[in-house]
Parts: sequence; C-alpha cells; structure tokens
Amino acid sequence: MIASDSDELENRFPAGKANLNTASLAYDALISAAMLGDALGKPPAATAEYRARAAALRAAIGTHFSATIDGFDTYRYYDGNTTLRAWITTPLTVGIYDRAAGTIDALFSPRLWTDDGLATEAGKPDFWDRSTLYALRGVFAAGDSRRGLEKLTAYTRRRLLGEHVPYAVEAYPEGGQAHLSAESALYCRIFVEGLFGIRPAGLNAFLLTPRLPARWDHMSLRAVHAFGRIFDVDVARRGDRLAVRIAPDRGAAIQKTIGADETMTVVF
Repeated sequence: MIASDSDELENRFPAGKANLNTASLAYDALISAAMLGDALGKPPAATAEYRARAAALRAAIGTHFSATIDGFDTYRYYDGNTTLRAWITTPLTVGIYDRAAGTIDALFSPRLWTDDGLATEAGKPDFWDRSTLYALRGVFAAGDSRRGLEKLTAYTRRRLLGEHVPYAVEAYPEGGQAHLSAESALYCRIFVEGLFGIRPAGLNAFLLTPRLPARWDHMSLRAVHAFGRIFDVDVARRGDRLAVRIAPDRGAAIQKTIGADETMTVVF
C-alpha cells in the first residue's frame, strides 16, 4: 500500500495513513509508466517490474479498502473510515471495476449526491466539483451510461447553464463557491475518457472503449490533437454493436465494428 499522510483534499478531511485516492492514482501511474517504457523501447524486464507492482497494488487496494458502508458494497477511504466519501469514485477512473455497482449506487444515493453533485462526506455540506467530475467520468468508463448521462445533464444545467457560468466550483463552503477554471478540463475528460473511453497506450497508440448512451444513435469527437495525429472519432449504433471510425489527418481511416463493452486498440 502507498503510505500518505495527506490526499487531494490536503488534510481538510481525514485521510488516515493510506488513502484510496492516492493508492488508485499510483496504480494508474505504474500502468502508464509501463506503457511509456514499451513505447520508448525500454527493456521488457523494466516494464514488467512496473506491471508487477501495479498488479500487487491493485490486489492490495481490494484487500485493504473494500468495505460495506451504509449498506453499499464499495470502499472505505482509509483504515477506520466508517462514512461514505466522494473519492470512492477514483478506482472507477483507473479501470478498477470490481466494486463498480455498489460504488455507483453509493455515489448516486441521497447519502452522497446533492443538487450540487457529490458531498465530500456523507452528512456534510462540503463539496468540490472536482470529485463530481471524476465520478461522472468514472461512471461512464464503468459502463453505466444511463445514470451517467442523467447526472451529467443535471450537473451541466446547474453549472454551465445556471448561475455558475462557465467554470466549475472549487470548494464550498470554503471559498464561497469560488470558480476554478482549470477544473473545467475535468469536465472535458468526462467525454474524452468517459464516453469515448480514450486511454493513452503509447506515443502513437490508444485504447478506445466507447460508452454510447442508449438514447443516442451516434456520437463524434472532432479534430482531436493527440498521438502524433489530428483525427476524428465516430461511433454509431449497429444493432447491439458499435461501428467505430477513426479518420486521421494523414493515412487511411481505421474502421471496426465492436461489441458494446469492447475495447479496441488504435495505432497510427
């Protein structure tokens, strides 16, 4: 486990000696480091070590943090934590879906979800939009596009189209709902990494796991600048499958029909 005397909230709330958020981010960093090592031609033994450490950390996350809290099969945020916390969402954003169903139920329950998104801790008035934006990305990535779209629509109406235009709220009551423009990048990541499921896999490659909502028949991303290309991504429903087309600024288009929960690898 990754020992840490603080977390993303900088000791505003208890985080114990090791917390779920830091552990999950470290796991994802190890996976990314292994992929980058492959792309840079590093010795297989070196990248294998990163992958082994990631696998061990993932197992430790399940052992150390898995818990039933308020009747939900989800995670405790740290050893001794007995209340639901917003950052139980972090595993969903790094591809850990072992307790996805219970975690999503907890996130969207009245214990955590409010008119302003996620409460930092169940029963407390504090909220940071950061955790809500992470949660929406993670919920889509985990495949619950129905509830993800419902909550994304509600958040968008309240923030982008409501009285807080056009930025996310950094903190409440701290800061009196001051805006933080940088957090708006997390809103964009809901679409890029949540709905479209784009995950870098190399300098010229990425994984794509589209989560087309049932109410939509197609979705598109235009002029994505990444992986050495400028490209469009189109996803269209074909019965119970998805037709995917990647059109780069140079080279042939990549087309493939995949299952609704399938991940495809794109290499330019």
